[in-house]
Amino acid sequence: MSWKFSPRRAARRSGRAGAAALVLAIVPAWGQLPPVPANSLAEAFAQAWAQQPEQAGQAARRDASQAQRSAAERWTPEPPALEAALKSDRLSGNEGAREIEAGLAVPLWLPGERRLTQAQAQAQGLALESALRAAQWRLAGQLREAWWALQLALLEQQAASAREDSAGRLARDVARRVASGDLAPADRNQADGALAQAQADSAEAGLAVVQARQALAALGVQPATDAAAAEPLPAPDAMAPDATHPALAELEDRARLAARAQDLAAAQKRANPELALLVTRERGAYGESNAHALTFGLRLPLGSASGHRAKVATASAERIEAEQQRVLQAQRLAAEAAVARARLATAETVAQAAARRTLLAQQTRGFFETSFRLGETDLPNRLRVELEAYEAERQSARARVAVHQAISALRQVLGLLPQ
Repeated sequence: MSWKFSPRRAARRSGRAGAAALVLAIVPAWGQLPPVPANSLAEAFAQAWAQQPEQAGQAARRDASQAQRSAAERWTPEPPALEAALKSDRLSGNEGAREIEAGLAVPLWLPGERRLTQAQAQAQGLALESALRAAQWRLAGQLREAWWALQLALLEQQAASAREDSAGRLARDVARRVASGDLAPADRNQADGALAQAQADSAEAGLAVVQARQALAALGVQPATDAAAAEPLPAPDAMAPDATHPALAELEDRARLAARAQDLAAAQKRANPELALLVTRERGAYGESNAHALTFGLRLPLGSASGHRAKVATASAERIEAEQQRVLQAQRLAAEAAVARARLATAETVAQAAARRTLLAQQTRGFFETSFRLGETDLPNRLRVELEAYEAERQSARARVAVHQAISALRQVLGLLPQ
């Protein structure tokens, strides 16, 4: 058995080994990622949302909102209070004088305060839900960007790998023909240089895939190897943002909550009155019989409550800001939706043109492969055609990704979550 050392094969294996070592050095332990890979963008979104702080605290926030609604439905703004007092002359004359007083103090709602408090609690619950939907929408934007960056990197890696294989076959063919005297040694150098460049491009494409995967891992997502990439196109009658858009709904509910807070602050001009019921038992001296008395009392605070004007002004400012933000956000979303629709139309046109160019480049490459084997074409033209075919396939792959990416961008502008 004989063994022959090949410098080109060794260089190629060394390049691949170096790229593999680089990947292993960058990628952390996969045990830190979710155990089940995501097979679609919707599953990736579910994985990412499960690890968000808003999702972790939503149950507690909903409990707090429910507690506020329950408190607003009580008959009194605050729980009743018990009062008790004892008066005696034991430390002075000690003649047996004593007075015992016990009672109940019940806070009362101000006019309209109970109804306005209930309205504010209801608005608080709606604002909480819309804020969660807006947080999901913002997360979907980050996820879509990272998801399509990975899909593009994977296609670039496939194209670079195909070019490396093609360059390797060509380099081996040139080496064989140089050995037989059909080609000059300079041709072998050109072919080996093209192979080295293809190996470098393949290594860089592998690094881009690693970086794209880590961007998804930072969101808590591990995509499957054959994950479905495309999202469905929105319905033709839903190509513009409406009032149900998460960003608009969040601002609308925030403005409503501020308006309810302003109305409630306007009603709370003073502290709550109190109704008191007192039972008194007293005697003047030892041996005298006890006297009993029942007292009804009403406590009415005078003057405005502390900070009343500040609360009203603050709530008014928050309402005005939220309303103005909603107007501006609606304008921005309408403009972004128009751009997204134009981007999708352009991407579809570019993809069709790129597909035609790829078909023509592949046919031309086949012609030149045959003529090169027959000795009718020189190596520089063969390398040029090979590079043109590679670029055409690469641009076609990028154009296909751009179409799906444009659909996702349009769905994002319309406020639709991944599916």
